[in-house]
Amino acid sequence: MKRILGIFASIVLVTTLIVSPISADATTRTMKVHFINVGQGDATYIKMPGGEDVLVDGGRQGQGDEIIAYLKKQKVDDIEIMIATHPDADHVGGLDEVLKAYKVESVYAPKVSHTTQAYKNFLQAVKNEKLTIKTAKADVKLPLKYVTAKFVGPVKNYSNSDLNNWSAVLHVTYNKNKFLFAGDAEKASETDMIKAKQTLKADVLKVGHHGAKTSSNTNFLNVVKPKYAVISVGKNSYGHPTKDVLNRFKSVKSTVYRTDQKGNIVISSTGTKLTVSASKR
Repeated sequence: MKRILGIFASIVLVTTLIVSPISADATTRTMKVHFINVGQGDATYIKMPGGEDVLVDGGRQGQGDEIIAYLKKQKVDDIEIMIATHPDADHVGGLDEVLKAYKVESVYAPKVSHTTQAYKNFLQAVKNEKLTIKTAKADVKLPLKYVTAKFVGPVKNYSNSDLNNWSAVLHVTYNKNKFLFAGDAEKASETDMIKAKQTLKADVLKVGHHGAKTSSNTNFLNVVKPKYAVISVGKNSYGHPTKDVLNRFKSVKSTVYRTDQKGNIVISSTGTKLTVSASKR
């Protein structure tokens, strides 16, 4: 009888081991960075490996519907963190509509004001949702699982007329893979971040200011050394991205992807491996 009971117990144990679900921590978690094609503007959606949804910028005014449609396609149900890198209309333009459509837990932006209608709409939408903007500046960390995410810029205050250098620059490390989102940061900010010895090395760089010649300076790129450089850009009269900048990326052997050529660009990370895909839809 004891032997029978022992055999039965062994069967139960084996069965339990077979049917027990694998621990979520034992599975491979993927981080996906979506550079949404919003034309001449910026909008980046990040699905963090811990499941959090992060939106960095929201394109131009009136593009909120496009971004909402894209987020819904990715099955986003709420947004843990929204970041407005700076007040320019081609970065904050659609964020007011996103705030109305989604529950947003936290909003980060640099402590600089602007008088454009797009920025006023953004501030009013934040107020309507009874949220308080948290200051985005160097060394502020974001509460996200499985990654180290912190702002590396701005490291100082600039003049109110120098909005691009106020850009909130975000660095994210997921295991061995590193990402840098540069907003519209220009030479002054880039130089100040280097001087402040901020963590800038990155496998993937969201190129500053749509490839303008005033950003992505040689010294900066020599520190960042990106394997992949993504330029969010559309038809424009500024000449973005400039030949100078494209040549600078060649000199550091970066592979450049442009939203005006490839559409939506998605870079997936397992923490050790990066995969790039693009879709014009």
